[in-house]
Amino acid sequence: MTRRMMLSMTRPLVLVFCGTDPSGGAGMTADIQALTACGVHPLPVVTSVTVQDNARVFALHPVAAEVVWAQAEALISSMPIAAVKIGILGSHANALAIARVITRLRERDPALPVVLDPVLASGDGDALSTDDPVVAMQSLLPLASLVTPNLPEAARLCGITPSSVTQTPAPADLAALLLARGCRQVLIKGGHGLDPQRVTNQWFSPIATKSWHWPRLAARFHGSGCTLASAIAAFLARGIDMEQALDLAQTYCQATLTAAFAIAPGQRIPDRAITDLGLPLAAEFA
Repeated sequence: MTRRMMLSMTRPLVLVFCGTDPSGGAGMTADIQALTACGVHPLPVVTSVTVQDNARVFALHPVAAEVVWAQAEALISSMPIAAVKIGILGSHANALAIARVITRLRERDPALPVVLDPVLASGDGDALSTDDPVVAMQSLLPLASLVTPNLPEAARLCGITPSSVTQTPAPADLAALLLARGCRQVLIKGGHGLDPQRVTNQWFSPIATKSWHWPRLAARFHGSGCTLASAIAAFLARGIDMEQALDLAQTYCQATLTAAFAIAPGQRIPDRAITDLGLPLAAEFA
């Protein structure tokens, strides 16, 4: 099936590699909610089972790599995949299985959009892989159409740790290193920036750069990175070009954070059911 035929379907299909989250704030739940709200149908492949609430991750249990592969193979063998979103890996073996899936998909659709959210740890620094997640990520970085790290993640992917430098390099310098290492395009998120008034997200590609500025919200949020990456994947799956997909996805994500709600002490849950934004969401397709 051609990309034109896929995009003419009622809902494009997005393959999602994700972990579970029993709090319903991040991971698979966040991906499913955001992708659905942005007008596509999610196909979740579980990479790991976590023990967590909306504040901490207490344990992580990776799914066996052969099971990750089997889940994906059952889907890609019979369904037209319009985009892929990658979240938590769980293990290095799972990363290799996912790379194998993407290679298979790209054989039939070289332009397939792949959005990689390089989750290296929870918001409180809890481990989200049984192996070194930076090493696990290396096989996927050159396969991704877009990588969406926050500032600490971008630094770690470049081999920079807080103890190795006195100051984190500028986003443009980190992006240059990532592009040199094979990343096709990078969106560096500014939630960890020092500006108390606004968050600046910066997009870097070999041919273009752009910055977006958003009001900094006082609360902390559970699953904001999942929400943004999934929304980007959704709009790319619908045939929208990268710059516009980034515009739309960030507008959607900011609205979900503004409307976030509490389920317990700890991080707030983005309200991903929001669709009244004047965006081309579920009722309008490319």
